[in-house]
Amino acid sequence: MKRGFLDKLIGRLGVVQPADVQSYLVELAREKGFLETIFNAILEGVIVTDPKGRIIYLNKAACAFFGIQGEPSIGRPLKEVVKGLDIAAVTGTGGTVNRDLEVFYPENRILNFYIVPLLSDDGEETEGHAVILRDATESRKTAEENIESERFSALTLLAAGVAHEIGNPLNSLNIHLQLMERRARKLAAKTREAFEQSIRIARGEVDRLDHIITQFLRAIRPQPIETRMENINVLVEDSVAFLEPELGNRNILMELELDASLPPIEVDRGQIKQAFYNVIRNSFQAMKSGGILRINTGSDATHLFVRFADTGGGIAAADMGRIFEPYFTTKSSGTGLGLLIVRRIVRAHGGEVSLESTEGKGLVFTIRIPRLDRHVRFLEAGDPPETMDG
Repeated sequence: MKRGFLDKLIGRLGVVQPADVQSYLVELAREKGFLETIFNAILEGVIVTDPKGRIIYLNKAACAFFGIQGEPSIGRPLKEVVKGLDIAAVTGTGGTVNRDLEVFYPENRILNFYIVPLLSDDGEETEGHAVILRDATESRKTAEENIESERFSALTLLAAGVAHEIGNPLNSLNIHLQLMERRARKLAAKTREAFEQSIRIARGEVDRLDHIITQFLRAIRPQPIETRMENINVLVEDSVAFLEPELGNRNILMELELDASLPPIEVDRGQIKQAFYNVIRNSFQAMKSGGILRINTGSDATHLFVRFADTGGGIAAADMGRIFEPYFTTKSSGTGLGLLIVRRIVRAHGGEVSLESTEGKGLVFTIRIPRLDRHVRFLEAGDPPETMDG
């Protein structure tokens, strides 16, 4: 519509009075400002490009999604301003395209976008493209949480059967191994040695299966928490002391930086220590032999935190999204349940966990626990919800 109006105006410039031209230009400016106000008010991002993929318009929402500035982006190719978003590569045949896009800066978001070709009045030529973007992060998160909930429901139904069908035979095996050990003592020394070696191997496998079952049940059965005021630094020191023999055998250096000014916090002592055990074990298994494990505590206005930083191999970017999946592990002998248990325990306390990984250099695992009992809170009018960063 605007193009047709401009064409007519240009064709009549020779006969239009200067005052009328000024009036037309004022009207165009007012119309442009009105449309920009509307586009900047909507939550969806809008980007318009010319036939060569250069940006000719983008609204505030689009700038916010990608952390870019409006004016400096005008006239530049979209694929340069937003790395990876190449209209020519995405559209292919030139028709309407609907896709999802993951953005990592300035915030990690999932955007759903569609690209529509802008055709000339006669429909023969493509004069550019319009890119419409919608933030689908929350809907994607909700869908993933629903899937996780369904998965856990299925695992919970299996738990009782696993405990009965495998646990009872394991107890029976243990009893019979004890009987075999007694009988082995009556055998000749040479025969007894080989027989006892076989029993030790069998007992080790029984213990391993029993450990897997225990981990499985801890991971999926909701455990009621019994809280009391505790010093989080003491719980860290107790956890490290308990695992000291294992750390020493692996030649791992422990560095503790514990904030002495931390206030007591209301937690379940046994479960929080279990979470610390699992994270520490995960760290020194990642380092294998040698390395440094740094543990430091601190606080902010709302949370106390415990941060575990190791010098292991870190986690590949492709695996970061699966690290809390049941049975997913990057270790040859892992059960894939340790970190799942950590997250369950921390969430039961109203807290949260986060990971930062540099592949080949190490992993930072942070546990954050509310200073007060804040499983829910009311929001005042105009008070924005807290982010995961606290």
